[in-house]
Amino acid sequence: MTALILGLILFLGVHSTRIIAEDWRSARRAAIGENAWKLGYTAISLLGFALIIWGFGQARQDALVLWATPRGMNHLAALLMLLSLVLLVAAYVPHNHLKARLGHPMLLGVKVWALAHLLANNTLPELLLFGGFLIWSVLCFRSARQRDRLNPPAAITPRIGATLLTVLIGAALWALFAFWAHALLIGVRPLG
Repeated sequence: MTALILGLILFLGVHSTRIIAEDWRSARRAAIGENAWKLGYTAISLLGFALIIWGFGQARQDALVLWATPRGMNHLAALLMLLSLVLLVAAYVPHNHLKARLGHPMLLGVKVWALAHLLANNTLPELLLFGGFLIWSVLCFRSARQRDRLNPPAAITPRIGATLLTVLIGAALWALFAFWAHALLIGVRPLG
């Protein structure tokens, strides 16, 4: 469990600098340079991510069950994951309506991903992992919206074709993950 917690601290910590220390972050980037900042940020993120994966795998082997998962939560989680993956794709497809309307679809996608997994899972490692990401994404979204109010982003003109492409790619990723990749990578078949 220690590796999981340390990984979460490193990964979410480095991803929280804009939330808790924007001025320090800007000063460090200016002092050491953009490339050096990105290199350090990436190295800490990758180390944290590796520790999360390894630590979560270890912690799941003898996990403390915290509550009884209500029946049907895996199906609700699967539906929420479809929304999560569409939102994730919306962050990268230019000129789609979701990004134009929501502003930060990736953060919303992380929120939905974390909530979906909290609904369907019931152990301490899962609470730490998904609860940690849910709290981080809520705080990060709030911080991003505050920055947007101070410095509004350029308006984009959404296109229906880009939105349809976003939904199609998100749905394809969902199907790929739900029916094949989740079992391969995580060892759990979310839909049986």
